[in-house]
Amino acid sequence: MPSGHLARRHASTPEGGPIVLIGPMAVGKTVIGAELAKALGRRFVDTDQVVIHRHGRIADIFAGRGERHFRELEARAVVEALDAARTEPTVISLGGGAVLDSGTQQLLAGATVVYLEADLETVRSRIGRESGRPLLAGDALERWTQLAATRTPVYRRLADLTLDVRSGGVEEHVRQLVALLQGREQATTPTESQPRIKNGHP
Repeated sequence: MPSGHLARRHASTPEGGPIVLIGPMAVGKTVIGAELAKALGRRFVDTDQVVIHRHGRIADIFAGRGERHFRELEARAVVEALDAARTEPTVISLGGGAVLDSGTQQLLAGATVVYLEADLETVRSRIGRESGRPLLAGDALERWTQLAATRTPVYRRLADLTLDVRSGGVEEHVRQLVALLQGREQATTPTESQPRIKNGHP
């Protein structure tokens, strides 16, 4: 059964602040994020889709201007989404590599960050065929494994909540995530005299 756990808490994150989904490519951030937004009555933003809408296919951006240019566009989309979320409760889905940007990492301190944890078997059927993802060119399964291994420590460090999506369907994942978020809101906020805990360490 999928499970989630409370990893850490940003005392500065207000109720109604942005909820940001992070994790490897093809783990379901977009579909789970969209359904979570519906369940919570929030706006939903997928930053990859923002980039595509404004600048065209990601594969074409990589081919024409390179990954560095795409990352600049991606970081800009994240900034705008988080800024807009200050006035409208929002669920935001980030691309797999968005969290590698140091500026994005700092901005996520003001959000509730949810890491969708999966393994290769979870995504095999989604990436085993041509997916149009430039970073998975060649041996897609091997590339996914390499990228996940490199990025997983970053996902875990940034996460407030971790949801295991290796089994179960979208509806179940959303129910579990809603329960985790409600439990987090009910948790006691540290007082100024108490040490702030991050990943189990003061």
